[in-house]
Amino acid sequence: MPRLRDLGHAVGRFPPGPLNAITDVAGVAVGHVTLIEGERTRTGATAILPHGGNVFARKLPAALSVLNGFGKFAGATQLQELGEIETPILLTNTLAVGRALEALVAHTLAQPGNERVVSVNGVVGETNDSRLNDIRAPRPTVAEMRAAIGAARPGPVDEGAVGAGTGTVAFGLKGGIGTSSRRVDQWMLGVLVQANYGGTLRIDGRPVAGTAAHDTDGSIVIVVATDAPLDAGSLRRLATRAFGGLARTGAALSHGSGDYALAFSTVTRPEPQPGEALSALFEAAIEATEEAILNALLMAGDMQGYDAAKGRNSFVPALRLR
Repeated sequence: MPRLRDLGHAVGRFPPGPLNAITDVAGVAVGHVTLIEGERTRTGATAILPHGGNVFARKLPAALSVLNGFGKFAGATQLQELGEIETPILLTNTLAVGRALEALVAHTLAQPGNERVVSVNGVVGETNDSRLNDIRAPRPTVAEMRAAIGAARPGPVDEGAVGAGTGTVAFGLKGGIGTSSRRVDQWMLGVLVQANYGGTLRIDGRPVAGTAAHDTDGSIVIVVATDAPLDAGSLRRLATRAFGGLARTGAALSHGSGDYALAFSTVTRPEPQPGEALSALFEAAIEATEEAILNALLMAGDMQGYDAAKGRNSFVPALRLR
């Protein structure tokens, strides 16, 4: 399957990193567990590790922005209150959030040096994959969630119908996991999305031929990573700008959508940044989010699942714009 740039389309003015992925931010790792079994199971989990060490022991500045809160984003209140993350980030399906929290707690308690830890703020994002997956089945399990954390690696990131994007649908087409990155002066910024929402698909502001308004309810989780030394306040502003990239794709932003963006910095000591530097990072977040979403669609391919009437979803690689 081609990514957007393989088809000759580039989004925005900032150059991507060498992988055009969130893992272009040094230290960030991504792992997936993908569950495709029989006719009913189309789900999984995606883990994002902000660095390769003990995240609880070396917490990082972070912030959450919510455009529409029709969702179940675990760990939100402490994240907003303290402006930091202390666990890996797990993405999964709506009814698996509790198991994801169990997995994050077990992972954190098992880290050397955490023998006296008695409180863990696990961070879990979700979208509802019940259009293709039997979401009432208890998958992924806690063990499968931990396997996603254990599988996290730097380097190229698998996209499309993998991990937490296995059963997702976007614009009436197969959604999934997508990623992109941007170089802004001396800094790198990367985005990973779990796309499961609707509207009227657009590229460069133009509708895509052969598509129409679809599935206006739905959700997306956007994770923004950067090595710019930003504090929680600046990271919240950065996360909010990611919704600009979401809007550019033609998202309906409906009452029934859950639209969440989390941003973190891999630098533990924030530094004040001038307005022009922040503005460039804001623009890069918009660009990378838009491209990550389009990569998720392009890389997903066809899938038939639990709800067969809604399971025939594919994205046309030949992007004919109206």
